[in-house]
Amino acid sequence: MKKLLAAACTLGLLLSACSAPAASQPEEDGRLRILATTYPVYLFTTAVTEGLDHIEVSLLVNQQTSCLHDYTLTVADMKAIEGADVIVMNGAGLEDFMDDALAASDAPVIDCSEGIELLPALGHEGHDHDTEYDPHIWMSYENAARMLENIENGLGELDPEHDEDYCRNFGNASDAMGYDPDKLAALDGKPLITFHDGFQYFAQATGLSLLKAIEEEEGAEASAAEIKEIVSLIGEYDIPAIFTEVNGSDATAQAISRETGCQVYQLDMIMSGDGTGIQPYVDAMEKNIDTIVEALG
Repeated sequence: MKKLLAAACTLGLLLSACSAPAASQPEEDGRLRILATTYPVYLFTTAVTEGLDHIEVSLLVNQQTSCLHDYTLTVADMKAIEGADVIVMNGAGLEDFMDDALAASDAPVIDCSEGIELLPALGHEGHDHDTEYDPHIWMSYENAARMLENIENGLGELDPEHDEDYCRNFGNASDAMGYDPDKLAALDGKPLITFHDGFQYFAQATGLSLLKAIEEEEGAEASAAEIKEIVSLIGEYDIPAIFTEVNGSDATAQAISRETGCQVYQLDMIMSGDGTGIQPYVDAMEKNIDTIVEALG
C-alpha cells in the first residue's frame, strides 16, 4: 500500500489529490477501499477489479431514482466519502451534489468522463438548476468502454502491482459489450420521444432520432405547450409508442397515450440494482434496445 499512496501523488487529469490523511488511508488489513458514486460506475469498477481480493468496492447512491439533480448527501454518505481510499465518479456534472464533500476529502478521484465527447444538456423545464453538459454518458457502449478504461488506467497508476489484472478485466468487460447489427438496423432513424432527458447518448449510439425528451419530476410536469408539441409530433411522424423511465413519472405519458392511441413503454437508466460486474449493465442496455425494437417495430 505504500506504493499505492506514493503513486497517488503522480496522477494527472484522471486523478486529483494525494497523500490521504490518516482517516482515509488503507486499513491494516491492506485492503484498498474504493467508493463508486453511482450504480453504473459501481458496475464498471467491480468489473475492472473482479477477482482481486485486496479490493473492496462500495456504492454511494443506490436508490430507485431516475434523477440525482436534487440528491442530498446523508450522514452515512459523508462517512463513506471520508473512509474511502479512492473515489470513482461519473463526472460531467452528475455529482454536483457532492462538490463540498469532495473538496474536503484528500482521497484520489477517478473521473470516468475524461476523454468522452460530452453532448450539450437538454432543457430542464421547471427545474432550478442549469447543467452545461449531459452527464448520462454511460448510456452508450462506446462511452462505457472509455469509462472502464479510465478506471483501469487510474487504478493501475494507484496500484501498479496489479496493473495487469486491471488491464485483463478491462478487456473482458469491453468484449462483453456490443450492438446486434440487425437490431441497430431496425432502429436506424426511428423517432424517439422520452419522458427522461438521459437517453441522448443512447439515441446517438443506436441511430435513433430523439425528437423530444422531457425530464418530468414531481412539481415539474410537462407544460401544456410541451404536451401539445408531443401530440403533434406523434401525429406528424405516426409514432406508435413513447417511453418513460422505470423510476420516473408516467402521468403525462399516459394522458398523451389516451389522447393519441400510442402505447407507453419503459426504459431503464440503470441507476440502481444489486448486481456487480459488467453483465447487469449489458442486460439492461440490451433490454432497452429490445423494448424499443418491439415498440417501434
